[in-house]
Amino acid sequence: MKLGIIGLPNVGKSTLFNSLTKAGAESANYPFCTIDPNVGVVAVPDERLKVLGDLYDSERITPAVIEFVDIAGLVKGASKGEGLGNQFLANIREVDAIVHVVRCFEDSNVIHVEGSIDPVRDIETINLELIFSDLEVLERRYSKVKKTAMGDKSAAKEAALLERLIKHLEGGELARIFACMDEEESELISSFNLLTYKSVIYAANVKEEDLADDAAQNAYVQKVREYAEKECDDEQSHVSEVFVISAQIEQEIAELDEDEKKMFLEELGIRESGLEKLIKASYSLLGLISYLTAGPKETRAWTIEEGTKAPAAAGKIHSDFERGFIRAEIVSYDNLVECGSFNAAKEKGLVRSEGKEYVVQDGDVVLFRFNV
Repeated sequence: MKLGIIGLPNVGKSTLFNSLTKAGAESANYPFCTIDPNVGVVAVPDERLKVLGDLYDSERITPAVIEFVDIAGLVKGASKGEGLGNQFLANIREVDAIVHVVRCFEDSNVIHVEGSIDPVRDIETINLELIFSDLEVLERRYSKVKKTAMGDKSAAKEAALLERLIKHLEGGELARIFACMDEEESELISSFNLLTYKSVIYAANVKEEDLADDAAQNAYVQKVREYAEKECDDEQSHVSEVFVISAQIEQEIAELDEDEKKMFLEELGIRESGLEKLIKASYSLLGLISYLTAGPKETRAWTIEEGTKAPAAAGKIHSDFERGFIRAEIVSYDNLVECGSFNAAKEKGLVRSEGKEYVVQDGDVVLFRFNV
């Protein structure tokens, strides 16, 4: 999974990126300190892996990972080349979802590119640039499709969809809240790879004192939550989420070991770090789960989409596993740990043999049988 971190200059993007990835991206009190998109790979925290690794005395433990891309601060006019312009909009197209960092704190020592704090204005400033960029893509596509629409029913349907979608964006609306007529239209829009179609996680960047109560008293954060509430697709399911974070605190946490981190979080009155909240939010928003494999050589987590059937899940390990899939032997994580071993779970009838139609569940510990 690849997440792109965006936001106006000086909202805490690079500070957040540094703390999440410990990659040391330059962070300074001026715009465009990120000249190229910084990339960092982060392990997904999963306590189940250590438990299974100990159970199997595994040589190595391999967590699932998320790739974060820190994209330079966008400004008004970015779609027309202002600031560092379209090269950074192109970087956003490569990600699975967007983490939009929004400044929700006052600090006279940290300048704001617009001169004042207004998170909804900031969100809309960036959204407008993404809309402009998407309109360019759609208009180019429409001019090509329109030429063949007269004698091609498929092209005619796409042209009609493009007309509606262009009108929708010209009205200042995002592609992710566009009402599709059917599944075919939904698939077509997905293929356009639009910036405003991507799911978004709003990271409300606050001061330390707002963390304990999840910024319940922070008026800026409430405005961001209200804004996100309005972002529903045609089935009224959320395509954006909000979580509260303090980029500065995350930077401090990044310097601590696990025991120190736990104590520090307790002192702050919070249960989990911003990274953990972000990962949960991204998994939830993108409909992702993890299944597990375990053995003496390796215990590992594999990320798949909810609803993935066993052969496709096997293909995450290797294409041969999917091509030659025979069956999957599955035990739930809880049952395996309770029994103490795979064989003990099997003796109690807790290991199931599942075929090609089985939908893999979060926390399934899986042994794939295949023949190529």
